[in-house]
Amino acid sequence: MILKGKTVIITGIGPGMGRKMAAEAAKEGANVVMVSRSDYVMKDVVTEIEAAGGTCIAIQADVSKPEDCQRVAAEAVAKFGRIDGLVNSAYYHPPMIPILENDSEDIRQAYEVIVIGALNMVRAVLPSMKDAGGGSIVNIGTMAGRKPMTGEGGYAAAKMALAAVTRQLAHELGQYNIRVNITLMGWLMGQAVDFYYQWKATSTGRTKEEVVAEAISHVPLGRIPPDGDCGKAALMLLSDYASEITGASIDVNGGEYMSA
Repeated sequence: MILKGKTVIITGIGPGMGRKMAAEAAKEGANVVMVSRSDYVMKDVVTEIEAAGGTCIAIQADVSKPEDCQRVAAEAVAKFGRIDGLVNSAYYHPPMIPILENDSEDIRQAYEVIVIGALNMVRAVLPSMKDAGGGSIVNIGTMAGRKPMTGEGGYAAAKMALAAVTRQLAHELGQYNIRVNITLMGWLMGQAVDFYYQWKATSTGRTKEEVVAEAISHVPLGRIPPDGDCGKAALMLLSDYASEITGASIDVNGGEYMSA
């Protein structure tokens, strides 16, 4: 169990990678603190984790609000005594249209959740990590920042700002033995992407199989990476197996970033 005895906070618990990361972290021995604006998914994950013998709590919070993040950290410490890891997975995706057609408020909200939200959470967990003698922070990023796609502009801009924040935090927090890294995700096969492929097929007059095959043709591994398996990479970075890794941008996209 690579996270045995560690207390890990994971934000952005939804029906995709977030819930799978939480369940996997518990399976790997972590005390899991789940965070989401809504508890409708978290309730199911709590049931799943506890049925498997794991330990977790679920906290409704908005990471764009500093006071909510401070409350999350306080509840985590009150329940488990310390905080060892943080995964900043919460996000907001503006409508998938050309970036100049995105409303400024949508782009601003993406920054508020993805960038400011991550900073709010880091500020909240920092005292506990310092007291514990170190910790690990993993930010969930995107490949779209260096492989542009129409409809991803506002989201990619916020995630690339998060990448810059990751390196800055790694530089500033290393003195406290706190590591900060970012995973660059591509397509994550799961419920949301499956719906997207179905929508794209319908809107272009093709079958879903044709749309998926086209996407796979750009991935050297020959498959759309499953969201749960991608989440495992983030958990590895929380573990002691990554004790000497900080300031890194790790591609978790089946090698698609190499494709033109």
